[in-house]
Amino acid sequence: MAARARHDRPEPDAFTRPYWEAAAQGRLLIRRCRDCRRAHHYPREFCPYCWSEDVVWEAASGRAALYTWSVVHRNDLLPFGERTPYVAAVVDLAEGPRMMTEIVEWAGSAGQPPLRAGMELEAAFRDGTPVFRPRPSTRPAPSR
Repeated sequence: MAARARHDRPEPDAFTRPYWEAAAQGRLLIRRCRDCRRAHHYPREFCPYCWSEDVVWEAASGRAALYTWSVVHRNDLLPFGERTPYVAAVVDLAEGPRMMTEIVEWAGSAGQPPLRAGMELEAAFRDGTPVFRPRPSTRPAPSR
């Protein structure tokens, strides 16, 4: 029986392999243009602002702010169906770019804070894929 296709991450290619290898090690990479100095994400071989091809990989801090989100209650694609409900989100990375991602350890999880625009987040990694969670300063203190 053939394995069903997964839809939670693209197939790495020669260009994106450094991004996925870093993510597998728990590091988030972005691209930065050496000409205009602007960072961008998703990874591209050229700068989407000035069109320069002089772009390099750079380690991101992993800090972000929640821009917008949607709680998904139904999704029939693998592996999303087994994760419902989950939070699909767009975050503003500290370095500037916006990134589509998933929020984990959110208010739908016991004892976690409700989501709010601007909430401070940090990168976490699930099976080599970057996801984000509320930063410890935004999480409630453990109850005794």
